[in-house]
Amino acid sequence: MGWFEERAGLHDTVAVVTGGAGGLGQAVVTDLAANGVRVAVLDADADAAAALGRLAAERGHDVLIEVGDARNPDVLAALFDAVDARWGRLDTLVNVVGGTFRAPFTETNAKGWDAVIRTNLGHVLHACSLAVPRMRAGGRGGSIVNITTIEAHRAAPGFAVYAAAKAAVEQFARTLAVEVAPDGIRVNNVAPDYVPTPNLTRFSHADGALDDPVGVKVAIPMGRVGHVTDVSNSVVFLASALSSYITGSTLHPDGGTSASAGWFNWPGQGWANHAPLEVLRGATEAAR
Repeated sequence: MGWFEERAGLHDTVAVVTGGAGGLGQAVVTDLAANGVRVAVLDADADAAAALGRLAAERGHDVLIEVGDARNPDVLAALFDAVDARWGRLDTLVNVVGGTFRAPFTETNAKGWDAVIRTNLGHVLHACSLAVPRMRAGGRGGSIVNITTIEAHRAAPGFAVYAAAKAAVEQFARTLAVEVAPDGIRVNNVAPDYVPTPNLTRFSHADGALDDPVGVKVAIPMGRVGHVTDVSNSVVFLASALSSYITGSTLHPDGGTSASAGWFNWPGQGWANHAPLEVLRGATEAAR
């Protein structure tokens, strides 16, 4: 056993991952399983769930996959019951489920707000309410990891309710972390920025700026978009004993965008927190 395996202590532990069949979730599941974690997955996408099942079988991973809506408390509870029956323990919960739509707030309505809040905050509350008693009963502590977003930490025009819901998850995690710390249960968040999964690319800028190397270098200090493994690496760390003294925190695998806080690396100009005058003039001419 190597240094990482020995200190991480992940082998033969059990994790529940909500929304774990595609995109970020698939990376989280496969990386946890690669470290010996037995993973239960709940995802509404039947095709993605089937693909994950085939991948797990090819790699010999012990994975339980259920197709269903994690926003439904009864469906979520059934998954946790299945985990009890199959493995009799729970060590890690990863909440991946999320989603939104783009629209100015004044053009949205209560039905849309409720859907966004239910998708991004409600299921996290339900999942944690199911996980914490099981972790306490196990007496081994545990780790809860929520996938949030940089939009929980900055303004997000067109995504006001989504940003509010993700910010609520962050504050909920900090508070829950304090409440359950005496039980050895840790609660943390992972807040990426642009990771071009199929769902996220639907919200790319219409001009494709973040699909262009120059646009990426302007917007992201490290000069590249995120990879799903940038996020899953953070989750594996927070699930493992390597982070045993970290709770109530947020990791930012975002290439430095949260640190830059509105500063951009303009070609030929360098860093500025506004568009260079020549860019503004060019945009004005193009609009005429």
